[in-house]
Amino acid sequence: MPSITPPCVATIVARKGSGLLDRSRIAEAFALLPDAAEPTWLAPAEAADIAFTPGDETMSAVKSRLEHWGRSHEVDVFVQPQATRRKGLLLADMDSTLIGQECIDELADFAGLKAHVSAITERAMRGEIAFEPALRERVGLLAGLPVSIVATVLAERITLTPGARMLVQTMRAHGAYCALVSGGFTLFTGPVAERLGFDENRGNVLLIKDGTLTGQVADPILGREAKLHALIELRDRLGLTADATMAVGDGANDLAMLDEAGFGVAFHAKPAVAAAAHGRIDHGDLSALLYAQGYTAADIVS
Repeated sequence: MPSITPPCVATIVARKGSGLLDRSRIAEAFALLPDAAEPTWLAPAEAADIAFTPGDETMSAVKSRLEHWGRSHEVDVFVQPQATRRKGLLLADMDSTLIGQECIDELADFAGLKAHVSAITERAMRGEIAFEPALRERVGLLAGLPVSIVATVLAERITLTPGARMLVQTMRAHGAYCALVSGGFTLFTGPVAERLGFDENRGNVLLIKDGTLTGQVADPILGREAKLHALIELRDRLGLTADATMAVGDGANDLAMLDEAGFGVAFHAKPAVAAAAHGRIDHGDLSALLYAQGYTAADIVS
């Protein structure tokens, strides 16, 4: 993450309808910040900005103190340089980020193997095992499933994460480019990206023969390094600086992408991912990423 220089801004975001953000709570956050300006509401009772100047204190100390306060009050806190907070490129993971499920686990349920596959998925997302062999192992267990099951999963099992469509539509309305980049499968990334309004989507390709899954995935595997390369490629293609990019994800295969982005955010993420990210959403939904960029409630495309 680039070094943070003054002036800076702290954004405090509460879950919609939680009632956890009021003037007294904002006053508590204000007191924790050096040389702070008067708070500005981005959305009543939901999100507020406090501009400040770090002075002699290190930004890591300010950020750590405010994030600790936020976790104790169940609100999300983002600390950034004010000048570069608005982003021109968004890269987003799909499974357990833009949607509430892991697609491969839902497919495995139709083979009677959901518990087994989910356990492998969880270990891979925590970074306990390598992503690529874990993906090949899980895909192998799907051999023989009719590809028509995908439509059933999309229709009956897949739910969009609250705030996801707002995030994509609002950023695009203000000129940003949005890419869905997933270690999951194009059979899902295509429909999900279309529903949310992404400019493009990338994922792994499940091999199919005679209408059934072969249990194989096409090379090369889109994993941690491919997500990183996608960010760099799109950033360069669009002529953006690193500061102008944002990435969001929840698993270990998102870490390189999150680190390379100007602002990499862990979304209800595995512990190692949340600890390494530039920012984290532990309580709210994806609309928090709009407030983190300084959008107000009036700016949001609902």
